[in-house]
Amino acid sequence: MKMPEATRPRTEESTAVTIFGRTYHLRGEGDSEYLIELADIVDRKMREVAEATGTADTLKVAILASLNIADDYLKASRGGLASGDAAPEKRLARMVALLDEALAE
Repeated sequence: MKMPEATRPRTEESTAVTIFGRTYHLRGEGDSEYLIELADIVDRKMREVAEATGTADTLKVAILASLNIADDYLKASRGGLASGDAAPEKRLARMVALLDEALAE
């Protein structure tokens, strides 16, 4: 007989992190310090996006922050993340416009 999800015993310790004012309990392989570092990156990016856009919608902020993080990752992995890249504000404005379009549909 399969145990319901909520009553299954947890085998790993969770790490409490706060992202954009909300606390999450994360479980994963490896060091909890790594999870904290990841959460700090996400929190920092979400706060930057919220400040730059003036958006209070948490979902929209999370999507824009995710797009920014993915953009940073791809540029870094392709060797293109340099100080001469397009201003982050311009990229963010373009992403906000695209997201507004998508959410309006």
